[in-house]
Amino acid sequence: MDSLITAAARALAAGDPLGALKRVALRDDAPALALRGIAMAQLGDLGRAKVLLRKAARAFGRKESVARARCVVAEAEIALVSRDLGFPAKALDQARATLQAHGDHANAAHASYLEMRRLLLIGRLDEAERALGKLDPEHLPPAARTAHELVVAGIALRRLRSKRARAALVRAKHAARDAGIPALTAEVESAALVPDKPAARLIANADERLLLLDEVESLFRSKTFVVDACRHVVRHEGKVISLATRPILFALARALGEAWPADVPRETLLARAFGARRTDESHRARLRVEIGRLRQMLRPLAGVKATKRGFTLVPRRARKVVVLARPVEEEHAAVLAFLADGESWSTSALALALGASQRTVQRALESLTAAGKVRSLGNGRARRWMTPPVPGFTTILLLPAPLPID
Repeated sequence: MDSLITAAARALAAGDPLGALKRVALRDDAPALALRGIAMAQLGDLGRAKVLLRKAARAFGRKESVARARCVVAEAEIALVSRDLGFPAKALDQARATLQAHGDHANAAHASYLEMRRLLLIGRLDEAERALGKLDPEHLPPAARTAHELVVAGIALRRLRSKRARAALVRAKHAARDAGIPALTAEVESAALVPDKPAARLIANADERLLLLDEVESLFRSKTFVVDACRHVVRHEGKVISLATRPILFALARALGEAWPADVPRETLLARAFGARRTDESHRARLRVEIGRLRQMLRPLAGVKATKRGFTLVPRRARKVVVLARPVEEEHAAVLAFLADGESWSTSALALALGASQRTVQRALESLTAAGKVRSLGNGRARRWMTPPVPGFTTILLLPAPLPID
């Protein structure tokens, strides 16, 4: 490479896109196109960046497989930032293998971290953890070590391992300082705020208080009987009963948990479970059926006892019952949880991350737009959705992934 290309590459590595553009802005050879594309990406013009990188990949010859692979990795990073989660993972994996085979270990590791971050966004924690275990960050440059620790922290936060997450974030902060890239430092600082934000509400004996992530972790490890409204499960001493596909049964369980140790009137249960304003014998008969199903589901952990005016929850071994609820509860909370990261999302990416149909996501976005909670940018396939972050709250417990405590 000539001196201008080398100088531009060093400027980009240091997080100085304007310095890079000063050297290659008027050049149309393949290396210059690639560097211009990366510079435009760092400046936030992702559409122009993607076009330049594709032109660069076509301009490199057949023998320049490493350069083409680097373009693929750069395009994958743009796809991640723009929340294009449908970017072909196979192409990224082939690029990673090419870079690894030619000794470019830093960019090969970067490709792996991009795929791990995509897996985190769509809730595939086990796959991300397996991929992470194959990498040793010790001999990587500071920027790659920062990415490694951010992935470690992301997995730990989603699994409610707060101590491990905090330790990883401290290491990420040190690595980012060594890298000296302002954007990377800002990303680490933003991630470091998550463990210290309220993550859930604890409801017990008609009282409520906010919990941090480490307090949620401690709650799950305790002997408390927990009706978990963040994942629609019931927990006690490591045993978990899922009611995620039984919304009526979970509504009944939550009502009983919130009132414990008192009972809940039948009229209240009918309103909570069925939305019934006026009740008749058919409603009461249906309530008896659903209570019977709830008894059967909760049998390993608790019973449901009939009283004169309603029903009460009777844990088999626990001495305390609480309900763990989201810090902010409203319709389409899961969609808002993804949009709260401040990035712009497409409906297809949201559908992939949520495991829902694209039409379901579109209806949710239409409702949220009408309420003034989200806004759209662009038109057609380029349309993206975003919203300001929810102030003061973390959205970890809103994202669709299991929260086992190992």
